[in-house]
Order: sequence, then C-alpha cells, then structure tokens
Amino acid sequence: MVYLTRKAEFSASHVYHNPEFSAEENQRIFGKCNNPNGHGHNYLLEVTVKGDVDPRSGFVVDLKQLKETMGREVLDAMDHRFLNKEVPEFFTRIPTTENLAIAIWQRLASNLSAAQLHRVRVYETPDLFVDFYGEA
Repeated sequence: MVYLTRKAEFSASHVYHNPEFSAEENQRIFGKCNNPNGHGHNYLLEVTVKGDVDPRSGFVVDLKQLKETMGREVLDAMDHRFLNKEVPEFFTRIPTTENLAIAIWQRLASNLSAAQLHRVRVYETPDLFVDFYGEA
C-alpha cells in the first residue's frame, strides 16, 4: 500500500454563527469568529490517497486527474469565496475547519477512481489543522 499526498492552497472567508444561539451565546462560543462581516484564512489543503502501485505506470494515482479533481471540486468552488453564502454545504452548517475537512472529503471521495481517499488535512493556520479520514 502506497500513500500519496498532494497539496493545494486556497483563500476563503466565513463567519461562525449558530442561529439557534442568542447573540451573547454566539459571541461567547465563537468570539471574534462571530464577526457578522466574516474573516478569512489562507488554507492549506493536503489530500492523501492510498492504493497499490500500477505496475505499468508506476503510479498509485493519475497525478493529473487528482490535481484536476481537487481543482474542480475544491479550489474552483471555495477559493476566494464567502463560504457561508457561496458554498452549499455551509448554507446551514457552520464552516469550521472540522466541517470544511468533512465537506472536502465528501466532494472528493466519489470523484476518485484509481486510488482510495485516505485523509483530508486542512490547515487553517500554520499551527492549527484538522484531519478527516472519512469516519462519519
């Protein structure tokens, strides 16, 4: 079994807000991330796939296909977007880094053919990241 990781960067903004909470509770739980005008991040995405090496090509996955899939499903949809308003998964879900990793997994998992998705890692900042392995 071989594990291959491809990285990509994107920028997006969001606001953490739960309409079921009072204004005070949103502020207490989410702090400055509850700014109604939002705030942004330069995210670093790592997508790891796993599989056997194809004896003919020497690859575990077609790198061009993986890059195109990540571009179409994640970067085109999320780069320079206000997640709450422009990405359907976050119309009713708080766009935390945890939920972002899950949404990216769901977008990618069904679009990979040769290799199996193993991990989605999303860095919100250099010292804060989330790993999702598909257990949901």
